[in-house]
Amino acid sequence: MPSKPVRLVVGLGNPGATYATTRHNAGFWFVERHAGNARAGWRVERGFHGLVAKDGPRWLLMPDTFMNRSGLAVGALARFYKILPDEILVVHDELDLDPGVVRLKLGGGAAGHNGLRDIASVLTTPQFWRLRLGIGHPRTLGLQQPVVDFVLQPPRRDERKLIDDAIERGLDVLPRFVDGDSEGAMMALHTAVPK
Repeated sequence: MPSKPVRLVVGLGNPGATYATTRHNAGFWFVERHAGNARAGWRVERGFHGLVAKDGPRWLLMPDTFMNRSGLAVGALARFYKILPDEILVVHDELDLDPGVVRLKLGGGAAGHNGLRDIASVLTTPQFWRLRLGIGHPRTLGLQQPVVDFVLQPPRRDERKLIDDAIERGLDVLPRFVDGDSEGAMMALHTAVPK
């Protein structure tokens, strides 16, 4: 059964140059690249607590709150335009997936991700779509640093290339996904061969 078309694509990250290249900002990298491909210009929207762009009928959003307050921006825009949770795609970094892996899913827990937790709290449901960009976990990557430090550090060069490749594969399936073919988009991501 087809899903509803997506009306809002949110990239998660932390604002400011200090965080721009960190793993936690993978969601920002995705929506920035998508906006560039769509030639959609960003503008500051104080009422929506973030940067907003328009891609045809869809809104793009990068919250200018810190990660743990992402729901403030998502909730404000969704309420104003009467966008339902299952019409929202949140793009975020995912510790449980290796760099280079990208997956789509509807709903689920926050798995320790403060941005997802805050959005679910504000929307009063976890039933929004997620595009999960794998960044790996420090233990699986042979690193001894705490998770909180790991996500706030830039990925190594080889990891960044894998993440960028995953972003490209996510962008490739985005048009069919936002138009309601969630099953086809998920299958394409699961069977895609990393570049």
